[in-house]
Amino acid sequence: MRSPLAILCTLALAAGAAACGSDDEKKDAPGAQRGAATTATRPATTATAPRPSEPPRCRRVAAPRPKPVRRLPRPTLRLDREKRYEAIVDTSCGPFTIALDVRGSPRTAASFVHLARRGFYDGTIFHRIVPGFVIQGGDPQASGQGGPGYSVVEAPPQGTRYTKGVVAMAKTEIEDPGTSGSQFYVVTAQDAQLPAEYAVLGRVSSGQQVVDVIGVAPTDQANPDPRLRERPVNPVVLRSIRIRERR
Repeated sequence: MRSPLAILCTLALAAGAAACGSDDEKKDAPGAQRGAATTATRPATTATAPRPSEPPRCRRVAAPRPKPVRRLPRPTLRLDREKRYEAIVDTSCGPFTIALDVRGSPRTAASFVHLARRGFYDGTIFHRIVPGFVIQGGDPQASGQGGPGYSVVEAPPQGTRYTKGVVAMAKTEIEDPGTSGSQFYVVTAQDAQLPAEYAVLGRVSSGQQVVDVIGVAPTDQANPDPRLRERPVNPVVLRSIRIRERR
């Protein structure tokens, strides 16, 4: 990830978010390329205190192989604006759910649903993690340059803010505002202070603790290749994304 406008690169110039620009890394825009608590027992006549739920924990898993480059046809799917659509994201650190903004970003949401239903995201990784800023995934090549082979454009309203839990699409700094392919990011900062140039997909509606755990995963800061310094040391795998519809 590079400068705030460059980081959010989805289809990195070629296809996939690519980091662009170069400022303070933490402010680089999201873009391509770039123990359980025990409970004391009481006398036999009383019930045991409930055990608090364990915090999310990342499992050590092998990194999936990059997927072959594919150029998918532009989606023609239209989502029903009277329905609610949720994306259940299953990761090696646990699940979280994204409430898709079907009314505010119908084309962006429809493209994401189209890809998710095809299994496009299954077996990919979060290739970029910047603590206190964003976590980014959705690249089938895991390079920060990959994408679906097409893009959609849906510029967000002026004044859009990228606050904690907002999910938006990455793009290169040379692409038009609201351009997106497949790469997306989840904001972990209270306010990422990014310009209103990134298409908004939705917001985390449950599982924020999982996002927070992913957001502090150790990265390979010692890597001589600066493009890989934001990659987790232990892969954070996106196992699947399942779409749920509700009236």
